[in-house]
Amino acid sequence: MSRPRRAVIFVVMLVVALAADQGSKAWARTLPVPHGCTIAMMAAQHCGTVREPVIAGYWDWELAYNDGAAFSNVRGKRLLLELIAAAALIAMAVFAWRSAPEQRVRRLALGLVAGGTLGNLVDRVRDGAVVDFVRWRVGDHLWPIFNVADVVLVIGVALLLLENVLERGRARTIAA
Repeated sequence: MSRPRRAVIFVVMLVVALAADQGSKAWARTLPVPHGCTIAMMAAQHCGTVREPVIAGYWDWELAYNDGAAFSNVRGKRLLLELIAAAALIAMAVFAWRSAPEQRVRRLALGLVAGGTLGNLVDRVRDGAVVDFVRWRVGDHLWPIFNVADVVLVIGVALLLLENVLERGRARTIAA
């Protein structure tokens, strides 16, 4: 199988993940926000949020903007986060391009991670912060708010880890 044909899995997963992420965020931007709050005010956490229950006590829609990395770490370092995302996208494309023909799961997983990374990068470039809107909770315990890009990133990383474990198992079997 030629390299360009192998790249199709990576590109398709990237596009699907990006479309799902950006489509969901376009919808999320229609969620209510406290009166007078701007994106910059929400990213700086100067405004509260408005919860729209999906499953009362467990799942809410809640529009928030995060100018940091995961769990609002590294806040206020927009350019640094954009550069890291761009470098990661290039690295993932190279890894996908160099993958062996039989490593379909690796290319699929890299496409998911790249799509999620690109989705959050698009937000940073456009808005200066990432749109988050899914809130899970149990009673008063709140999990960090997240978005579709975060979900596809986690699924992609889990697939990469699973593929790595399975490859090591196959290598041990062959060596034995």
